[in-house]
Amino acid sequence: MTTLKLAVVSAGLSSPSATRLLADRLAGAARRRLEEDGRQVAVEVIELRDLAVPIANNLVTGFPSPELAKAIANVVDADALIAVTPVFSASYSGLFKSFFDVLDNDSLTGKPVLVGATGGTARHSLALEHALRPLFAYLRAVVLPTAVYAASEDWGGTGDALTDTLPTRIERAGQELAALLAARPAPVKAPDETVVIPFEQQLAALRP
Repeated sequence: MTTLKLAVVSAGLSSPSATRLLADRLAGAARRRLEEDGRQVAVEVIELRDLAVPIANNLVTGFPSPELAKAIANVVDADALIAVTPVFSASYSGLFKSFFDVLDNDSLTGKPVLVGATGGTARHSLALEHALRPLFAYLRAVVLPTAVYAASEDWGGTGDALTDTLPTRIERAGQELAALLAARPAPVKAPDETVVIPFEQQLAALRP
C-alpha cells in the first residue's frame, strides 16, 4: 500500500509555539483517522522560522538554498498540506506569505489543504476566511470546509454552541482531510523504464 505523505507548514516564531502545537494537533487528528482506515501516513513538518533567511534570499535572488529546496519539494510532493500561521494585523504572517510566494503558482493545484491560525484574541478568527482561504484558492488548492482558529483562551476553554471546543474543531478538520484523501484513487504506479539495449549489442545478436 502506498504511504500517504502529509506536509505540515508551521509559521510560529517562538519555540515552542501555539502555532506549532495547533499544527501538530491537526496532523495527529488526520493521521489517526487515516490509520484507523488502514492507511499508512508519513508526516513531514516544516518550521518556517528555521527557513526565514533562506526564504528572504530566495525572494531576492530567485534561487532556493538546499534546505529551502527540500522544504518546497516536501510540500509539492505531499498528498495533502496542513498550513498554520499566527495572525498579525488581522492577516497571516509575512514569513508565512513569503514561503508560499516562492512556490510556483501551479505547484499546489488540486492539493487538499487544511488551514489553521492562532492569535491572542478570537477577534482575528476571520483571517482564516478573508486571508488564508483566498490565498490557497488562488494557488488552485482544494481548501477544506473546516478551518481551525485557536485563540489563547481556546486551549483551556469550553467553547460555545456555535464554535464548539478547540479539540472538537480539530477532530472535525482532521476527519474532513482524512475523508478527502480516502476518497481519492490511489496513484497509478509508473511503468518500469524500458531497458535500452546498446546498438553494438543489437548488431552482435544479428551476426551468425
